[in-house]
Amino acid sequence: MAPSEMKLYDYVDPVDAECVRREVEDLMRAFFPGYDGAIFRNAFADVERLFAGGYPGYRASNTKYHNFEHTCSVVLAAVRLVYGAMVRGETFAEGDCLKGLLAALFHDVGLIQDEDDVQGTGAKHTVGHEERSIQFMRCYLADALSEQDVEDIADCIRCTILAMSPGKIAFRTDAMRQMGYFTGTADLLAQIADRYYLEKLLLLFEEFKEAKLPGYGNAFDLVLKTRSFYKDVARKRLDREFQGADRYMLAYSRSWLSVDKDLYREAIERNLAYLDKILAECNGDLDEFVAKLRRNYVNEPLC
Repeated sequence: MAPSEMKLYDYVDPVDAECVRREVEDLMRAFFPGYDGAIFRNAFADVERLFAGGYPGYRASNTKYHNFEHTCSVVLAAVRLVYGAMVRGETFAEGDCLKGLLAALFHDVGLIQDEDDVQGTGAKHTVGHEERSIQFMRCYLADALSEQDVEDIADCIRCTILAMSPGKIAFRTDAMRQMGYFTGTADLLAQIADRYYLEKLLLLFEEFKEAKLPGYGNAFDLVLKTRSFYKDVARKRLDREFQGADRYMLAYSRSWLSVDKDLYREAIERNLAYLDKILAECNGDLDEFVAKLRRNYVNEPLC
């Protein structure tokens, strides 16, 4: 396949956690040749265990949208932004980059239930799950990093709270503010550029319903509002509040992949174009919408 024909997921598939971890190490070593990676590598393995149900004191992850694949895709997007920024001449300390990547890694662990929490799924913790994630991260990293470093990571995780402006977060340094922007940007890009994004919207609605989030009467309502979410919420947050940090994806693609295009923007535009196409064909019918999706990703009955 010619480089011009390659798509985002042709390079690293977030389903392959080991491949994601290696990509993180390779990109970090491009600018930090002595990068050891032990802290991140150990944390990555433990977060994978946490999602799988093998971490003491916790149930396996049961949120089908916010799963470990999503976490891997956010980590991958975050390290690509860091790399792209440094290609463009931004200078960061290795430790600051590590903290940004750890924020991406831990940002959704708050959706995982304690072993004694047996009612419903982790989706019920959607509102406020970021602070739950921070609490887990604090405990996990307490012996590995300083308290100041841990609080830097907490600030970055808060950049994934859609209702919170990053301007209200008192970042300790400009470098950590940028890492926070990368974390929040990576979370949005990874979701909307997902090759199964349209299919996964139906799973996201199930999480929203359990969390009792207002604004969506049914799954099809969420689908109908997806383009406006991108334009009026995600795009404005990316451009204004995160100061266009996603621009560094093009530098990543050009330098690391020798591809002269932003693979994330391309994937997002493809998803939205296909969404428009099938919405125009399905006449407001959810079942017909599901039938027209590109892949049969969702195999379960929908409410």
